[in-house]
Amino acid sequence: MSGKLQKAKGFKKSKTGMYVSIATSLFGVVSTVKRGKQARRDGDRLQLLDVAVSAAGIATGVALLVRELRRLDVDDVLADD
Repeated sequence: MSGKLQKAKGFKKSKTGMYVSIATSLFGVVSTVKRGKQARRDGDRLQLLDVAVSAAGIATGVALLVRELRRLDVDDVLADD
């Protein structure tokens, strides 16, 4: 595997990569809220259910990323000083 590809794969597990992933996930909240407002105006219960499931998925994803970020802090070699 090339060095650049290996470096890119390592970015995903870095602190910066985790923060980028969390921010990306939170951008999904904006469209989910917009869809929720539109569904309420239209009285579309099925769309509201879809929004609720999407919101739960976003919340779960962010929670998993935060947990991984905390694990990175615990595994940090410099923190053992």
